[in-house]
Amino acid sequence: MKSFFAYVLGLATAVLTTVLLRMRDRPNFYSTSRRKKEAFSRAVEYRLSMGPYVAALGGGTGLSTLLRGLKSFTRNIVAVVTVTDEGGSSGRLREEWGVLPPGDVRNCIVALAENDNSLKRLLEFRFDKGELAGHNLGNLMLLATSEQLGDFRRAVEEMNNLLAIRGRVLPVTTESVTLVAELSGGERIRGELAISEHGRLIRKIWLEPRDARPPADVLRAIDEAEIIVLGPGSLFTSVIPNLLIPRVADRIRKSPVPRIYICNLMTQPGETDGFSLSDHVRWIASAMDMPPDYVIANIGEIPPAIVEKYRREGAAPLTATDRDIEELDEMGCVLIEENLVRIINGALLRHDEQALSHLLIRLCRELREG
Repeated sequence: MKSFFAYVLGLATAVLTTVLLRMRDRPNFYSTSRRKKEAFSRAVEYRLSMGPYVAALGGGTGLSTLLRGLKSFTRNIVAVVTVTDEGGSSGRLREEWGVLPPGDVRNCIVALAENDNSLKRLLEFRFDKGELAGHNLGNLMLLATSEQLGDFRRAVEEMNNLLAIRGRVLPVTTESVTLVAELSGGERIRGELAISEHGRLIRKIWLEPRDARPPADVLRAIDEAEIIVLGPGSLFTSVIPNLLIPRVADRIRKSPVPRIYICNLMTQPGETDGFSLSDHVRWIASAMDMPPDYVIANIGEIPPAIVEKYRREGAAPLTATDRDIEELDEMGCVLIEENLVRIINGALLRHDEQALSHLLIRLCRELREG
């Protein structure tokens, strides 16, 4: 009986293979399918090309999460990325090679790639042996391209083109800058790592050198944007550093388009312990020398088990209280609340990139029509 079934299966396979081979030889078998696929791709590209122009400023996980969602709605995206990272592979390359930290830039490039899952696995491959231990492939590719071209900005542009991403990624400056803060007791601390541990005590924050200049393309992106998005991301070490470049903050202030600040889902241990939503906005307003026009905050429920997990790490949910709403109103900010919660693998809390991006695109269209 088994041999009979094997015979039937083999015969069926042979017949099917013969039919498919003959169909393949017909001129229209694959060409029709290919034409449909190409037509669909052209339609998608046209729709994305007609999307709004977005300038998104930030760094870290927050910005790359936002970009991953935005690329489904528009290809007219410029991500302006902070370059003050000191940790991990980026910090080592910055210290040993004198290059700008590539980590946040790499994450944003991957986020805007069409096939970001496959690309992410490749570029985030981390070596675990020898002198390369701790480094990932994407950072080393940016380092190699930067060394070859002698210019970090050109290296980033080369990666943008090489990977055919939907949009552009730009460093906010190509100068080596350091975050510096003055604490409430008068002490000065330097570097992203130290500042991320003393957020509650910070009285002033700035970059050295204070007169760092942005690439012309960054200013052009702000000028051409239909909306300017700040965040989400670490307040002092991802979002605010972009606003500490004088010409960037000045160009944002002069822009006639809406400035939108996206709040984090949780406070950040060490950096924003005990901060309210309005505390975050006041720091943004101080760095930009004006408050944002819109503030987006989460109103969705975070599962109690996730809240407890993050509470043990020192974080707390960041939502708008009655007092926050009143203070935002006094600053002239329009508060938009939306369910932005996404749980990954039952443990990680992230912004829902599709819900957040849909909200931004809808707001942009309403402003276009209004």
